[in-house]
Amino acid sequence: MTKREGLPPLQRPHATPEPSAGTKPAAAGLSGLALVVVLTGYALSIVDASIVNVALTPISDDLHGGAAALELVVSGYGLTYALGLVLGGRLGDAFGRRRLYAYGLAAFTVTSALCGLAPTIEFLVAARLLQGAGAAMLVPQVLATIQAATEGQARARAIGMYGATAALGMVTGQILGGLLVSLDVAGMGWRSVFAINVPIGVAALLAVRRVPATRADAKPGFDPVGTVLFGLTVVCVLAVVVAGPDLGWPLWLWALLVVAAVGAVALVRAERGLEARGGSPLLSPTVLSHQGMRRGLAAMVPFSAGFGAFLFVYALVAQGHFGFDGLASGAVLTPFAAAFFAVTLFTPKIAAALGGRIVTLGALVQGAGVLLLALVIRLGWPHPSLALVLVGIGLFGVGAALTGPTLFRMILADVPPAQAGMGSGVLVTSQQMATALGATVGGTLYVSVSGWLSTVSAAVLVLALLGCFTVTVLVISLKLPDPR
Repeated sequence: MTKREGLPPLQRPHATPEPSAGTKPAAAGLSGLALVVVLTGYALSIVDASIVNVALTPISDDLHGGAAALELVVSGYGLTYALGLVLGGRLGDAFGRRRLYAYGLAAFTVTSALCGLAPTIEFLVAARLLQGAGAAMLVPQVLATIQAATEGQARARAIGMYGATAALGMVTGQILGGLLVSLDVAGMGWRSVFAINVPIGVAALLAVRRVPATRADAKPGFDPVGTVLFGLTVVCVLAVVVAGPDLGWPLWLWALLVVAAVGAVALVRAERGLEARGGSPLLSPTVLSHQGMRRGLAAMVPFSAGFGAFLFVYALVAQGHFGFDGLASGAVLTPFAAAFFAVTLFTPKIAAALGGRIVTLGALVQGAGVLLLALVIRLGWPHPSLALVLVGIGLFGVGAALTGPTLFRMILADVPPAQAGMGSGVLVTSQQMATALGATVGGTLYVSVSGWLSTVSAAVLVLALLGCFTVTVLVISLKLPDPR
């Protein structure tokens, strides 16, 4: 259950039994302005994962950072972000989601200013680590607030807008970063990619009181063993994913996957034991065993991996072969962004008509886009038709819009409102790690194949990998429950 913070209990004329912790509460209400406020913080966190990519060269020239330090500027943010999501969600359940959102957004805004003022590369790396931690505090509260304060079609529309924000943020980051660096606003150069967060963050903070304040009735306890084991598992997996391409995949790095597997097994056993004793585990085995959560996450992982591979390898091809700068390569993704946003507006109605088969439809449309891109690149290289490439990218966006927001709803459908923060933390962590894994696998495949075959063969093989991810989603979609 959830409750509004700071309000007296409702007076009832007749005594009625209190609903159990798993009972669905009456919606607290989420106004349009409140939704904009929470999605603004989420958008900032997504944009900052990619906006810095186009500023790495001027950062290196200004702060004299080497390749390893620049890698930390990018990956350090993602590391603390992914590591803190589940814990951030649990803290929101315990202390109030609006409160944690405000704290996280304030921390994100302050650390963004510190990034923009960084005098040395070491200072910038430290500020980026803290910025990722701030994002991890605010992001789980977004889906948790939607889950706790809406129901029915209102929830479907809100989650659709959440999905659109995620997809558009990834694309917008590259476009906006290239634009800011090119314009050199007020002579700030690369620092403007961080400074732009400050006025937006402050504006959202000023309006945060419009967000309904929800939390779990019973404050969940702290789970130190589960927190440590979960952190160990995530760090080991991310270390392999992030450092593998640069280090050349040494044997000791692969050993971290063994450590991660042992940590995951120990985590499962510890969480089951704690829940059996009536404790409050970081990751509730009961919640994670729900059909919608289990099967939805199974589909979300290949879906997100394919999305990560697509964006990363597209950037390599567009900037490496066609010579586009960051701004131009981002602009070519406009059909994806436009298609995703437009289709998201109608996704709830389509889902109401098709049920779980909307994910099947999304996988088919996305697969058609991947197939079209592969044919156009293979047959038209080295000058493929730009118009057909844009059509393929648009189809990819349509398929993603049908699939992504629907999976969000399925995954969270059976999560009790009292554990909405934990559920959203698990969802976003899985999404982020799968996206990073897809980018690494796709990028490694592209670089390896282009070194001994050709660029066109490498691009087509990566698109074939995307096709495999899409087929996996298609197969899983046949057994998905209807979104609610």
